[in-house]
Amino acid sequence: MTTPKHIDPVTLEVVRNKLEGIANEMQSTLLRSSFSPIVREGLDASASLFTLEGESLAQAIAIPIHLATLIPVVKRILSDFPPSKMREGDIYLMNDPYLGGTHLPDIALIMPIFFQGQPIAVSATMTHHQDVGGMSPGSIPTNATEIFQEGLRLPPLKFRDGPEAFDQTVIRIMRLNSRIPDTFMGDIHAQVSACTVGARRVAALGDVHGAEMMCALFAELLDRSEIMTRDALMKLPQGTYTYVDFNDNDGIELDKRIRIEVAVTLADGRFVCDFTGTSDQVRGPFNVVPSGSQAAAYFALRTITGAEIPTNGGCFRAVDLILPEGSILNPVEPAPVNSRTATIKRATGAILGAMRDVLPDVVGADAAGEMLALMFGGVRQDGRRYVVGELLAGGSGAGPKSDGVDVVETDATNCMNMPVEAFERDAPIRILRSALRRDSGGAGRQRGGLGIEREYFVLEGEITFTHRGERHFCAPSGAFGGKDGITAHTIIHRADGTEEVVPSKLVTRLMPGDRVTIRTAGGGGFGPPTQRSRSALRDDVANGKVSAEKARKIYGARD
Repeated sequence: MTTPKHIDPVTLEVVRNKLEGIANEMQSTLLRSSFSPIVREGLDASASLFTLEGESLAQAIAIPIHLATLIPVVKRILSDFPPSKMREGDIYLMNDPYLGGTHLPDIALIMPIFFQGQPIAVSATMTHHQDVGGMSPGSIPTNATEIFQEGLRLPPLKFRDGPEAFDQTVIRIMRLNSRIPDTFMGDIHAQVSACTVGARRVAALGDVHGAEMMCALFAELLDRSEIMTRDALMKLPQGTYTYVDFNDNDGIELDKRIRIEVAVTLADGRFVCDFTGTSDQVRGPFNVVPSGSQAAAYFALRTITGAEIPTNGGCFRAVDLILPEGSILNPVEPAPVNSRTATIKRATGAILGAMRDVLPDVVGADAAGEMLALMFGGVRQDGRRYVVGELLAGGSGAGPKSDGVDVVETDATNCMNMPVEAFERDAPIRILRSALRRDSGGAGRQRGGLGIEREYFVLEGEITFTHRGERHFCAPSGAFGGKDGITAHTIIHRADGTEEVVPSKLVTRLMPGDRVTIRTAGGGGFGPPTQRSRSALRDDVANGKVSAEKARKIYGARD
């Protein structure tokens, strides 16, 4: 690989690390400044830097779905508002999935970065907002049948003209459409702060290198990642590989499984993901606009090409997607899309699953692949509205040399569960139990990661409860003789003694005295269970991760 003579390789590497540091400083500002617990505690927000052409320049350690779906958002805003007509201090926003966004709670803000009056880059953030209106608190109604029921749609808009003049009309519209307007706007201004930090830091780099050299460095960084990515792809086994997995249902037709089928082709430095054979778009909100499938493919690409390649838009030039129109991965407007995360995660897992047989040292067994989203909304006794979200994970799949990780976000999501103290502070609910779910990890030479068991008790008031689950009916597959992970299970115990089993997705009402018991899925096991180390199995039993009964019955333990 040759570097142009006018670009010093050492300078290039210093600038690359500086840009990544700036993106992470933006992320820290975003998380520390936000008002909502889903961002402050759940970390459901992301920051990134872009070139003026709309390619990723540097990404924070954040949410892969956000980092990828920001790409079409930034490109759309730059198309509607060309950089040549922007002013320093301008800010733009949008969230419309059918114009390049992902789902309505994810609002993107971008700010052009200027040096000596000349635009040189873009800082961008995306935050999952706790409530943007729609038919249920939290804005992820699993029973929505069209996007108009999901909340406020924002096309590309100028949000601030110059350094001070925010558009008060846009602010009034946004506040009016949220059940928690102060929290909503607090998170919006946290995004403004993060973008401002990015703009200031990158502009300061211009003082060292100048505008022309900065743009040359940006271009070289992307070109180098492209070359490295294509070289890595060429070294992998060439050919076409397939995989099929399923989501439980679409929230409307509860007995109808959703098929995700992919054929991955590696050839000539290209990474082609063909989703022909995937289910048609569904009535419920589990459809995914193309930006979501793009996020799945980008994550899988980075998984198999190696961490030594700097992640930026150059890597993604090698990706091609085939998404049949009218499928669940390329729906026709106004199909609902608010619960798209579940489908993106399954698509990601399918791409990786397709590569497992030819890359057994890289790709492990199936992860639980669920990000269980719970939303609780209501009115306190003093009249204040609240909306609190909870994101729960299952176990990761076991690998060829290591057990799966317990209760961890995998693939294209990277959020955290809510600490009990933070949750109980923000909602009139007590968490009675939070523990690892014993025996949930798939048995194997390497055991799948465990899911979580959590129990909620309603203290006061009527609560609108949204449960967006997966893996209740379709278990995570084991690999190379490993057993499947245990499926998820949720029960509502009513105060009158009756019980309701949640069929993966549900919007319902909870009353004082009601309890909800959540059990998330475990990851698949890797290799035959009888080959598991006896000492590792004894530790599993001693630590409560595997029962003595299962140790004897499945693993063949004698003591």
